Amino acid sequence: MFSVSESNYNFEQTAEILTGAVKENNWNLSHQYDLQQTMAKHSFEVKPVKVFSICKPDIAIRILGSDEDRHISSMMPCRVAIYEKANGKTYIARMNAGLFSILLGGNAKAVMGDAGTGSEHILKSVIKP
Repeated sequence: MFSVSESNYNFEQTAEILTGAVKENNWNLSHQYDLQQTMAKHSFEVKPVKVFSICKPDIAIRILGSDEDRHISSMMPCRVAIYEKANGKTYIARMNAGLFSILLGGNAKAVMGDAGTGSEHILKSVIKP
């Protein structure tokens, strides 16, 4: 249900390049969570982890504008996690929207497929082939 890819870059470079790619592809970065910082506030130490909430309004309206599909908003916006492992490498994780869309029908299936295709296009700027 999830896809994980190694980044071509270190953690900070990955975050910076991804931020730019979101904007270049006319998506919005609605929020960025720094989970390492959040955990540090509670006296826990973890390796760097950031979660990006990204949205393409032209796609989102197709769910949010439909009473029949609005329950899927619990899975919105698209989330992309960037994290560093003990091996020092940086990874990108996200829900496999294409696989998830198979579980849905009608409009929701098409919308999730489009969201998955669009977000994967953005991630090509940082992931290893």
